[in-house]
Amino acid sequence: MSLPVRAARRRPALVLAALLPLAACGPRAGIPTPAATAPLRERLAAFALGQAAFGAVSLIPVRFAHSRVSQPFQDAGRTLYCLSSRMTGRTFGRAERPKIVVQEAGGVLTRVDEDPEICEGHRTEPLPELEAFAAGRG
Repeated sequence: MSLPVRAARRRPALVLAALLPLAACGPRAGIPTPAATAPLRERLAAFALGQAAFGAVSLIPVRFAHSRVSQPFQDAGRTLYCLSSRMTGRTFGRAERPKIVVQEAGGVLTRVDEDPEICEGHRTEPLPELEAFAAGRG
């Protein structure tokens, strides 16, 4: 019998206390969805944070920096936006670069499962709303 198993049998309270901080980890609470009258940039930021690529199901807190959003562009009659950021915390020691394509139709945002390379060549601008929402949901 290994030493940790014996220790667990002798001191279950000690083992439970050691694992308690991990029990608090889990899928992170979603941020409140902005109202339909909220600015589009806020709605885009909230939508992105609800996506797995942006850490929605991360067990540990993530941080964002250099978040960007493209100007709206038309592709096959659809209005699309590209969102990207530099996310740290989910992988130890290196940053991830999540990128998603979002379609806006009639005020409803949906993720488009296309290659994010569709975003190449489109002008982007900073999206501090994503970083602010992410910091607030901590």
